[in-house]
Parts: sequence; structure tokens; C-alpha cells
Amino acid sequence: MSGRVVPGPDTPEHPAYEQLRPVTAAASVVLADNPSPMTLDGTNTWILRAPGQAGCVVVDPGPDDPTHLDRLAACGPVELVVLTHRHLDHTESARTFAERVGAPVRALDPTLVLGAEGLGAGERLAAAGLDLRVLVTPGHTDDSLCLVVEDDASVLTGDTVLGRGTTVLGDHDGALTEYLDSLRRLAELPEGTTLLPGHGPDLPDAGDTARYYLRHREQRLDQVRAALGELGPTPTPRQVVEIVYADVDEDLWPAADQSVAAQLAHIRRVG
Repeated sequence: MSGRVVPGPDTPEHPAYEQLRPVTAAASVVLADNPSPMTLDGTNTWILRAPGQAGCVVVDPGPDDPTHLDRLAACGPVELVVLTHRHLDHTESARTFAERVGAPVRALDPTLVLGAEGLGAGERLAAAGLDLRVLVTPGHTDDSLCLVVEDDASVLTGDTVLGRGTTVLGDHDGALTEYLDSLRRLAELPEGTTLLPGHGPDLPDAGDTARYYLRHREQRLDQVRAALGELGPTPTPRQVVEIVYADVDEDLWPAADQSVAAQLAHIRRVG
């Protein structure tokens, strides 16, 4: 889950909500005006294109905010819309925006796909002059994916790895077990692969960040195991949260409940 949130911009007049900001040679970001404890400063919508290309790929168009969608549409002809996972802060505007710009939508979740086929693990997308590789990374949701920009040594991680804090685990069966495997795949990316998250700032090394996440998850699992020693083998998630997440803002405890439920299921599965 996200940790305590560093205050961010909270008005649409803030410069952060203006036009796209270049981050790498192929990736620029437009920050949506939807800050909250769960979205940090807002949703990062990523615009991908090779240098010199007119067309672009839009990743996670975000909330159905007309001003935000105007900014995205102004980024140039849109060849493709890609969704990293189903949550509304990433997908709410996808159909409206795709129909507006005449582009297909691709995602792992078939219910989100429009005018194209769903995505598969390892699939390569040739668009906007780029070679994009789909890395399936369930855990935050069962349909989470990352998008490796092979030409650019960067990876878009959606909510699998954030630019600040840690992510909430999904409520599907095996969420933490899958998530640890997903982090191990990200940890194998080449050194210096730029991390382009769905929320928070970009980071210089995705592999290092994934390894930090792995250490954090192992520490949390140890804390949950210790809590089980106090509470017995069948506590409620909230009982564990009150011990393990005592230093986290109580407004975030409902999200912590979900993560603890996944941790308890993982411990019961693998020990």
C-alpha cells in the first residue's frame, strides 16, 4: 500500500497539471488531477513515441476528466491505448478517449478491450516507432501488467511498483504469491532500466526498486507471523493491521486489511 503521502499539488492550476513532461527519450507523462491518499499526486498517464514519430501510445488515460483528456488528445495522433490494470483511476476514461481519437484499447482484462484483441504474456507491440513488450505481473490485481520499452531501457509498471510507498495487494486468490513472483521478474530487468510508475515519481532503476519491494514484503510477512504468535492462528485481518500497521494513517487501514488478508493466505499456503 502507499505509505504516508507527501503533500502534492491539489488544484488544476498547479503546473504539474499542465502539458506533458518528458522523462525519457520515448516517454512523457501527463499527471491527472485526481490526487488522494491512494493515488498520491494523481494518476500518471504515459505518452510513448520514438523520437521523430508523430503518432503515440497512451498508457492509462485515467479519470474521465475533460481537461485531462483534452491534454492527452493534444499529444498527437494516438495509435493505441494500453491499460496496465482495471482500476478506475487508470481506466475510467479509456472507452470515451479511445472513441474520441479513433484508437483501439488493449489490456489483459478482455472486458476492457476495444477494437482489438486482449494482450498476452511476452507479446510485443509495434507502435509509434517503438518495440513494447508485455510483462504480466499479477498481484495488485489479477490483470496487472508492466510494459517494457525495449528501445528506451524503461518499464511502465502501473500500480505493481509505485514511485513512492508500496502498493496494495489484490483480493484475488494467491495475490501475494503471484506478486512476489512478479517482483522477481521485475528484479531481473537490466541495470539502469528507468521505472515509470502509475503514481509517484519516475525512478532510476526498476530492478533495485523491485528488490526493495521484495525485502519490504518479506519484512511484512515476518511481522505478520510475529502477530500470529500474539493473536493465535486465526485472527481477523484488522486485528493484524492494528499491530503491524500501527504506524500507518488509520485512513489507509481498509487498504491494509486487504493486503493483510493476502499475507495471511500466503502464509497458510507456503508457511
